[in-house]
Amino acid sequence: MFLRFLSTKREVRIGARWDKCFGFIGFLAAALVAVGPSTAVGDQARARSGTKADEPADYRSSARVFATEVAERHGFDPVALAALMDRARYRQDVIDAMRRPYEGRPWAEYRPIFLTQARIAGGVAFWQAQADILRRAEQEYGIPPEVVVAIIGVETSYGGNLGKHRVLDALSTLGFAYPPRADFFRGELEQFLLLTRDEAIDPLRVTGSYAGAVGKPQFIPSSYRKFAVDFDGDGRRDLWRSDADVIGSVANYLQRHGWRPGEEVALPATLAEGSDAALAEAGVELAEKRPVKPQTAAALLASAGVSTTAPLNPDAAVTLLRLDGKGDGVKGGGSDSATDGKAQSLQDEYWVALENFYVLTRYNRSNLYAMAVYQLGREIKALYLAREPRQAAAQ
Repeated sequence: MFLRFLSTKREVRIGARWDKCFGFIGFLAAALVAVGPSTAVGDQARARSGTKADEPADYRSSARVFATEVAERHGFDPVALAALMDRARYRQDVIDAMRRPYEGRPWAEYRPIFLTQARIAGGVAFWQAQADILRRAEQEYGIPPEVVVAIIGVETSYGGNLGKHRVLDALSTLGFAYPPRADFFRGELEQFLLLTRDEAIDPLRVTGSYAGAVGKPQFIPSSYRKFAVDFDGDGRRDLWRSDADVIGSVANYLQRHGWRPGEEVALPATLAEGSDAALAEAGVELAEKRPVKPQTAAALLASAGVSTTAPLNPDAAVTLLRLDGKGDGVKGGGSDSATDGKAQSLQDEYWVALENFYVLTRYNRSNLYAMAVYQLGREIKALYLAREPRQAAAQ
């Protein structure tokens, strides 16, 4: 279960100054009492997910060096921080999950995970419940409600799946035992420690994704510290329990990454016969799973035989995107209708992606992710407007 934020005035006052006034040792001691002794079930779970016996040989020494360096940089009590890091557990299941991300799948398998009737209906319900807040976020940040709602839906099913991994364990495992991205995750672990101090959070109780993302919008710690906002005005940035803070924070994140209000995200495209050769001759990079910043003029794509479902400014910077449908290879336009959650044999989809699509990939560095958000958002909006005729009339 994710952390219960301190609630009474006295608890908040103490929690807010736990590091400065009482030192990390006192806070850690209180946390250890709250956690209590391990149960047999807990021990069995740890045995399955990874134990000290499974750790790389230098895991503990790396953690201790890290604790010393972070304590020096940020004024933590070095003894207490070392004690906390000794509580971090190696998790083999985290390593396994990192090696087989959803985004490694073909589009035909990835899309049905998120484009389901249940997730669409859940998005409509979330929108209806938070309509005023979503409207205020759009006014302040320029982000359409369906985009914010779809991100929360893709990330955690509107808060229904916040992640089961203790973040301290996940980030320590990736920071000290996953060489391909160790530097990045050590940085996130440092940010996590600062976040728990900033927000008066017990670092031993925060759970999230296998990559250390937390809350309904699944912010990594550095993003939480940089982009989370107190949108309900209660003096805290609570991405677990405050839907206002969640909505405002997602909108702020997208605005800060360059969202262009009123502009398209992506358009389905069709390639004429011979366009492959023309595109190659023109040096156009075809994006697949990895994001490519829009830098090709729309006019160049048109001259190579690429047509879209709506006209584009010839000078607009775009990216040509192909999504693997495991289909028959017919060069058809994209589809954005919902599925029943089962993998389907789809045609390869071609899209012309614009700057706002690239902004979505700043939330998760995957074209599949951005397209799932975009298509889910469209489905949610269509159903929402069908159920809210007054809103449809205002569009």
